[in-house]
Parts: sequence; structure tokens; C-alpha cells
Amino acid sequence: MKKQIFKALAKFNKKVLPSLTKKEVDLAKASKLQMALFAYKLWVTKNALD
Repeated sequence: MKKQIFKALAKFNKKVLPSLTKKEVDLAKASKLQMALFAYKLWVTKNALD
């Protein structure tokens, strides 16, 4: 059940949240908000794939 929640959350994130790679954001120069968004999306993706 946990995996299903993360998969649904990943689909929602893909449609709603901005893509940092398409905007070509340099992670070394990213703002704290961009870094938090990146970390959140990475965490959701990791849990969706487990």
C-alpha cells in the first residue's frame, strides 16, 4: 500500500511541480527552495521504486 501511495504522489508531482532539469537549473547555484523541491522529488521517486 505504501508503494502505491508513492507512485500516485510521483504522478501528481510530475504533472504539478516544475521540472528542474528542463529549466536547466544548476544544483550548485540552486536556491534553498529549489534544493528542497529536488530533495522532495528524489525522496518520492526513491520510495516509489522500492
